[in-house]
Amino acid sequence: MAAASEPVDSGALWGPARPEPPPTRFHWVHGDNIRVDPSGTRATRVESFAHGVCFSREPLAPGQVFLVEIEEKELGWCGHLRLGLTALDPASLAPVPEFSLPDLVNLGHTWVFAITRHHNRVPREGRPEAEAAAPSRPPTLLVEPYLRIEQFRIPRDRLVGRSRPGLYSHLLDQLYELNVLPPTARRSRLGVLFCPRPDGTADMHIIINGEDMGPSARGLPAAQPLYAVVDVFASTKSVRLVQLEYGLPSLQTLCRLVIQRSMVHRLAIDGLHLPKELKDFCKYE
Repeated sequence: MAAASEPVDSGALWGPARPEPPPTRFHWVHGDNIRVDPSGTRATRVESFAHGVCFSREPLAPGQVFLVEIEEKELGWCGHLRLGLTALDPASLAPVPEFSLPDLVNLGHTWVFAITRHHNRVPREGRPEAEAAAPSRPPTLLVEPYLRIEQFRIPRDRLVGRSRPGLYSHLLDQLYELNVLPPTARRSRLGVLFCPRPDGTADMHIIINGEDMGPSARGLPAAQPLYAVVDVFASTKSVRLVQLEYGLPSLQTLCRLVIQRSMVHRLAIDGLHLPKELKDFCKYE
């Protein structure tokens, strides 16, 4: 499988020797309560709080991020989205387990991380656990456009979920420098990827709104096909896939960054003489 994100020290551009991975889609095999839209990019749990396990349609490439945005929440349930990887072929699962944790994990060759409102960061080796739990401020997109994870660097722009602008957006979200979305909130973006190691294993990393939570699992079989696992569990009702740009940024992305750089805050974009679709793209994407 071709590497999906540009290695940190490599100057090679995407081309025939390093093709970009195909767009991500949900697998047609999923939990009983899941409905996937015709495009394969949106998964919704239609009842109950369980039977919401989904998979990527294809195995991930090393460094490829399977990124979802939380679209709908449902009150009254305890628990949130769960995210991970499996070496099991989804087509071989009949039936799909009710839960990713513990049912799918108990089948073996599966690693799943339960997303919580706080404390998702994994302590680094040799660092105190309190440091991992401490909140941090992600670098602004205009200063550090790439997220670096082991040997990969990933365009940060679309990794970050953004709330809908409100009355006080100019105070909370100046120049897109602050991410104020909790991990489990609507429009929050969460992703999973794996990074191969020299010993033939791989580390699984979880990304939450543009921040790497650290290696949440180690020792994954890097030589085996690894599928993404998304459990649309409990208070998380619907998610949609977000596609990333792994090569050079598109002209559309560059134009958006120029517009954002010229604005004091997102509400100011409404005053520009631009089509509404372009304004929404600059504010929300």
